[in-house]
Amino acid sequence: MRDDEAVGAGYRLGYARAPGGSQRLEAQIDTLTDAGVEPSRIYSDRSGAGTPSSERPGWAALLDYARPGDTAVVVGVDRLGRTAREVLSSARELTRRRIGLQSLREGVDTADPAGAMIVGVLASLAELDDEEATSEHRRSPHRRSHAASGVGRPRALDETQAAAAERMRAAGHPVPAIAAELGVSRATLYRTLAERRTRR
Repeated sequence: MRDDEAVGAGYRLGYARAPGGSQRLEAQIDTLTDAGVEPSRIYSDRSGAGTPSSERPGWAALLDYARPGDTAVVVGVDRLGRTAREVLSSARELTRRRIGLQSLREGVDTADPAGAMIVGVLASLAELDDEEATSEHRRSPHRRSHAASGVGRPRALDETQAAAAERMRAAGHPVPAIAAELGVSRATLYRTLAERRTRR
């Protein structure tokens, strides 16, 4: 039994994520410690170019340890995932488990009404994204074959997803992996990246 279960007090659990081998992870841990998070309650992940986004043992350990009423503390909201979809999914998971969120850089804190509203919106966006994916998966084989053959309008990336794709490509991620992560075709991804380059 955790000692906080006996007294009803929630823990502040830190989470840090950065590319493997960089000093950014240590800097995040220092920032979390300075913000009052106990070093023993800071979880972390190192992500490399070839590491699947689903492999986050540190995040999984935090969720396994956390209880309703605890608060996950991050340096920035973007530390919750490598893609916009992953950030939204992480926010939804915290909301579902009734775990608070505090982001030091953005000043978001679910202890405040405004912060709770922001995280609630992020969680709602994740649910909408899942509903869209489920609807797409349930389409008839006839419609799926038409989409695969290029009939109909292909799914496009919004600005947030396009920016995430550009960052992942700059970090060395292969195009097929990025396309699969964002749920679009490689052709759509190539076109989006090319359009963003021409706008500069």
